[in-house]
Amino acid sequence: MLKTVDADRVRRLGPTRAGDMPLDTMGDESDEALLMRYATGDQAAAQALTLRLTPRVYAHACRMLGIPAEAEDVTQEALLRLWRMAPDWRQGEARVTTWLYRVVANLCTDRLRRARGVALDAVPEPEDEAASAADRMLEKSRAAALQAALNLLPERQRQAVILRHIEGLSNPEIAEIMETSADAVESLTARGKRALSAELSGRREELGFSDD
Repeated sequence: MLKTVDADRVRRLGPTRAGDMPLDTMGDESDEALLMRYATGDQAAAQALTLRLTPRVYAHACRMLGIPAEAEDVTQEALLRLWRMAPDWRQGEARVTTWLYRVVANLCTDRLRRARGVALDAVPEPEDEAASAADRMLEKSRAAALQAALNLLPERQRQAVILRHIEGLSNPEIAEIMETSADAVESLTARGKRALSAELSGRREELGFSDD
């Protein structure tokens, strides 16, 4: 019988800063191959996949929600759902990351709708010890301003903008995650960028934002 990865293990392994994560010792194997190995009872494969995916899932949830503690809960729930469905995973039907982004989006949307009208905190940025105090303050201000502006977008615009311009995914990849068309993704990102530009227009020079 398949032994499910428990919640405590997920919690111990992440989320954390990427530089603090243990090394991925199975980096030459795909996410899908590791998930299939876990489905046959390979716990080492599950640990390697958890170490690989946790930083990405947590970062995405943090940008969607703006609250680190909430993002941790979403990360743990998304990964636990992945382990539960592993025995039913069929190779070639989808990418693990695509499936996870979709789950994270749904979990975040549920939390955002429950918390409608409640102010969201800014995501704290890891401190760069080599940076000056002024640089750190500017970076923190930029992160807070961007997160606050993202928080004002409708959920699907926010998701599309994050996936395209922060995660760097292509429109077809985002369309698969969001279960829509590439044209719809293009429209969502364009409207989201316009809204962000309008929200930040008075602070561009102060925060060092470019037109990109």
